[in-house]
Amino acid sequence: MKLNNLTPAEGSRGREKRIGRGEGSGHGGTSTRGHKGAQARSGYSRKIGFEGGQMPIQRILPKWGFTNPTRVEYKGINVSTLQTLAEAAGVEVITIETLREAGFVNKNQLVKILGNGELTAKLEVSANAFSKSAVAKIEAVGGKANTIE
Repeated sequence: MKLNNLTPAEGSRGREKRIGRGEGSGHGGTSTRGHKGAQARSGYSRKIGFEGGQMPIQRILPKWGFTNPTRVEYKGINVSTLQTLAEAAGVEVITIETLREAGFVNKNQLVKILGNGELTAKLEVSANAFSKSAVAKIEAVGGKANTIE
């Protein structure tokens, strides 16, 4: 190591100029606030979403529709997915935990089994909800559809 290789420690040099600390700071007088007006005064805070007098985006965009606060969202899993899972894992009982471990469902999602696709394996399926066609396909091959509350 030589003197010409030395550098200052990270963050030890070049701090920001301190505003409002007299003429010697280079920001004396108005302390970068300009002359007069609300923004020059102490205690001023701009409203959230203020765009300098331009019409704010939240007033330009239309409000539309209705969001139902009691809506229940389900993750749809088709019967064809259950068939591939049964073939790949060699299981006869499929629960929500089985679907989570296989990566089809996230931790807090509710599951609804839908009737798209073909089912040949005899399965006992437990889920939060079933479509009528899914129940018909599961029971047609001798399986069982259990609804979990």
